Amino acid sequence: MKTYEQVLETVELALAKGEYHYCIEFLLPKIESFPLSSKEGVNLRTILITALCGVNKKEEAKRFCKELLKSYDNKTRENAKYLMEVIDSPDIKKPENWNVQFESDPSLNKKTFKSLRKKKEGLQKKKFINVTDTPTGETKPFQKGFSLIIFLILLLLIPLLSGCVKVEDTLDLSELDSINNNLVIESKYIKKFAWQLRFEKQMKDIFPDAEIEQYESTFSLKHKNLNLEDAKQVLKITQNTAGELAGASTNIEINTTQKNFIFFKRYFYRLDLDLSSIQGVDNLELIFKIIHPNKAKVTGKNNSNLEITKNLIIWNLNQGQLNSLEFSFWSLNKLLIGISTILVITLLAYLLRFYRFKLGTDLPQLPSK
Repeated sequence: MKTYEQVLETVELALAKGEYHYCIEFLLPKIESFPLSSKEGVNLRTILITALCGVNKKEEAKRFCKELLKSYDNKTRENAKYLMEVIDSPDIKKPENWNVQFESDPSLNKKTFKSLRKKKEGLQKKKFINVTDTPTGETKPFQKGFSLIIFLILLLLIPLLSGCVKVEDTLDLSELDSINNNLVIESKYIKKFAWQLRFEKQMKDIFPDAEIEQYESTFSLKHKNLNLEDAKQVLKITQNTAGELAGASTNIEINTTQKNFIFFKRYFYRLDLDLSSIQGVDNLELIFKIIHPNKAKVTGKNNSNLEITKNLIIWNLNQGQLNSLEFSFWSLNKLLIGISTILVITLLAYLLRFYRFKLGTDLPQLPSK
């Protein structure tokens, strides 16, 4: 018995040559050896349907299509439906003016045919490319100037590519008592730069308990379930370490205040990132994302480097300056709402019991002494 690869190679070759009859005769006795539940059986039945349509045996093609429609695979059933629609499509009659007919002219004689043959032979002998054995000269190497230009271009590309890095930090404030911070450094090229490797090593030493993921071109550092003070400390240590590696001093300050309104609280945040010492690093993207529980109100919307959505602030940081951001959002006072709910339920239960006891029951009462 021939293997699937041998059968597939034979029928595909026959199909490509237009030998539909041979393809059908070769496949029909072997098709049952490949069950419909297998990928091989589906492929061979599809080829058989194509060959049957090629010789206008539509009824037999429909029979195999109906088998494919019973398959458990959704993709196979969809392809079978499409093939069935193609088979059931009506034949379109070609208009007579689409066909070009040639009528033989009896006036043509043997002499005319001979002259045409000679003309054809003359055209075949004519060549469009002048192929001769004349040498074109020795192959000369590139001149010194060409090598110098290539060397200068590569030299200029080195400092250009050295800054093609995207640094993205995401501060998740969805749960104010359980803050998450995720730092991702992505190199736009395959290999990381030396400063990235040094930074990754220092982060692993400073935060041994954090979730760290290292790949060929990316580095991820995750801190989960932090309180506000710990989150501030993590951001400050991370930025100071990055600034030391860059040979510049950087600083981050996060100030928070809140106001209580019985059942609601309003939180105010101010972030100051001093990047005055970092200048002229080409293609370095610095992005700070803040996820907040409710829609935030940003103070001073003239910041063109901000993208604000319902629960997300995307802050594109600028080099060589102090980046500042102020925003606020509302949050429910969950503790007070919980206590109030318990008090209301207790009061309702007491009132229900009191009035039910006051109304009394219809049961007979014993006589009093």
